[in-house]
Amino acid sequence: MADKENSELERFLREVDEITNLVEEFKSDDPAIREKAFQKADEKLERGSSGADIVEGCKTKLNCTLINPNPSCSGPPQPPNLPGQYRMDSNVMNQALKEKGNAAFKKGDYATAVQYYTDGLEKLRDFQVLYTNRAQAYIKLGKYEEAISDCEWALKCNENCIKAYVHMGKANLSLKKYEEAQQCYQKILEIDPNQEKLVKEYMNLLELAQKKEQQEKEVVEEFERGNVNTTTAHEVLKKLSSPNKIPYFYLGGVRFLTELMKEGTEQTLFRTNNGFSIISDNEILRRSLTSSVKEPCEVELCVAVLVLWQAVCHGNEENQRLLITSGTSEQLLDLLSCKESEIYTECITLLSSYLLSEYGKGLLLCNLNLTRLMQILLGFLNCTDTIASTAMGILANLVPENKFKKYCRNDFAVNVLPSFEILLKNLNLVNKQVFPQCISIIGSFATDKAISGQIAGREEYWESCLAAVDEAISSVPETDYRETLYALLGLMVNFSMEQCCTIQAKAPAITERCISLLGSADGGILTRATGLLSHMLPQSAEAVEKALKSEIVKKMLRFIKVGGMTTTRYAVKNLAVCSSHSKHACEEIVKCDKKLSGLRKLLSSDDELVVGNAALCLSHCFEIPGAATSLLKSDIVRVLLKHAGGDAKQNGLQQNAAIALGKLCLAESRHRTELRELHGLEILTACMKYIK
Repeated sequence: MADKENSELERFLREVDEITNLVEEFKSDDPAIREKAFQKADEKLERGSSGADIVEGCKTKLNCTLINPNPSCSGPPQPPNLPGQYRMDSNVMNQALKEKGNAAFKKGDYATAVQYYTDGLEKLRDFQVLYTNRAQAYIKLGKYEEAISDCEWALKCNENCIKAYVHMGKANLSLKKYEEAQQCYQKILEIDPNQEKLVKEYMNLLELAQKKEQQEKEVVEEFERGNVNTTTAHEVLKKLSSPNKIPYFYLGGVRFLTELMKEGTEQTLFRTNNGFSIISDNEILRRSLTSSVKEPCEVELCVAVLVLWQAVCHGNEENQRLLITSGTSEQLLDLLSCKESEIYTECITLLSSYLLSEYGKGLLLCNLNLTRLMQILLGFLNCTDTIASTAMGILANLVPENKFKKYCRNDFAVNVLPSFEILLKNLNLVNKQVFPQCISIIGSFATDKAISGQIAGREEYWESCLAAVDEAISSVPETDYRETLYALLGLMVNFSMEQCCTIQAKAPAITERCISLLGSADGGILTRATGLLSHMLPQSAEAVEKALKSEIVKKMLRFIKVGGMTTTRYAVKNLAVCSSHSKHACEEIVKCDKKLSGLRKLLSSDDELVVGNAALCLSHCFEIPGAATSLLKSDIVRVLLKHAGGDAKQNGLQQNAAIALGKLCLAESRHRTELRELHGLEILTACMKYIK
């Protein structure tokens, strides 16, 4: 029996090796090798067509229904019922062909992709993925009817195939079959209600296409009726397309055309009469937009074109799309970085107009070099309030989007962060009113772990932050940089949550700055400095020593008595860290608060982190002679027992309470008597594994 099983296993492994080798040959770039592989595969299929070599365990069943038995005559013919071995081998081949097709698709070679998918479907005609992939390639080739047919066949393989409805919707939309496209998108929601966001995006595109068609229809009607504005705009565009005129001829034409852009009809006429192409094809106008050094007349022309684009694109999504996708995206960034204030002002205004709608925002996210955009916009923080505020407004709209963070993820520390570090090191030159918003924008990247790690691990970033803090602390009056310092401390708190060698090395220096801010009369500054300190002390023994020398224990105990909830959370954590590192800190706590009333009060907090750190700090203090005895007439045993045997969400709370309870009873035997009376020995025994 064992020999038979070994024989079957060896046969199975040979089959696997043979199929694996075939797959590798299918992927070969050598046509001769691929052809030979197909011949081997055909011979193998012929040998296995009787169904005698079906591998045990294969879930494929004989005579399964592959696709709808009544396909439309326009689709591929229904395949015959296939034995399991045939299907298994064909699946392996099709996977290889699918990968080849996908690779061609990614390269933009859609015709080759279609051929690979077609080859796969000839081998196995109920392969759903090949139908949807080929449909996508057909759409890229503009073969919308073929795409719809493939989607129908994919749905016969799987009636709930969402990709099929997505591609069918796109194809119908391209054919201006709006009702059919809408039905496809609605069907997606019926299959999976969680696809609401995806469907909304497609429905928005559907509405835009309908709106575009209606706009263009109205333009034709207005033109035929002899509408003065449309007729005049048409004539002006014709004149702008005339070559070899003096610059001021075109300047006048552009400005006049801008005045005509009063309504959507004129905006649509500009588009349908190739207005964007006329501007880009006109040598003089193009030079005014692209030249690095501009003559006064070229500056005027450039500004006039930007103002025209604002008028043409305002509230018109299709015009916005055409402008940003017609090769002007890099040009706009070049103009944004231009030294001429009139030019970059109008360019900022143009980009801001895109943010008036989610569609316009999406166009910027998909078509601009976002790291370069951010780098340029950060440079406006030494400008007037209006320009600086508008620039930061653009970033504040874009940065929270996942697309923005994903785009910047790989090179944020190289291409963006240095610009921000320069601003921090030159705080006296930066717009004080707007810079706090810039700091908050950088802080929003803390939610992206990859970018957060880049920032936290960069020494130049922390050096720049320290330089900015020093500048703010030394400023006269102190309120000059209050908002900047408040935002900067929050930024440092966010990125200090990362664990890395750079933060550990900088912890002592950062601790010094925090300590210097603990005397601030500003509650917000005080809280954030305490919070940053709570992140630095666990990172470095040297930082703890510096804090202890500055009498941090007394300051934290005072904050616990009079501070708010957030300050208290940070303060008790600082005490817990200091008491765990230094017996002297424990002695200071007991000396300043003999009954430990401040820490005991925290044990009744609703904040589990506060309770856990308070219990941890108490456990350290109980090692000081007399501390446990001073609590004999208190309810400390009852309270700690409650937390040790409770069901807190934070495991650390139960552990710390158990440790504190154990140390309390070890330090003062009379507490054990009360523990027995409360039947708490069982609970303590269960928690013994936490006691060191």
